[in-house]
Amino acid sequence: MEKRYSQMTALELRNEIAHLNEKAKKAEQMGMVSEFAVYERKRVMAEAYMLDPDDFMSGQRYNIKRDGGTFFIKFINGVFAWGYREGSNEEEAIPISLLE
Repeated sequence: MEKRYSQMTALELRNEIAHLNEKAKKAEQMGMVSEFAVYERKRVMAEAYMLDPDDFMSGQRYNIKRDGGTFFIKFINGVFAWGYREGSNEEEAIPISLLE
């Protein structure tokens, strides 16, 4: 049985991220768009567990990596930032690894 990301050490997370990058690259080369997207999302989640949620502040606005937009954090719950994208009134959660 596989470990959850929350139970992995930093070394195990780094190895998992490398493994997911490899799988994503192969899926992309084979034109398997859906599979590529799954591996990318898993990688983003693994990266989130390597970050300290205390480094992100409620009430602050952060840029979203590879999106170009910004995200206003209302509150942090685990490795997810809850809040609003720029120009949206819909509350959503995104992994903190997507914020810069």
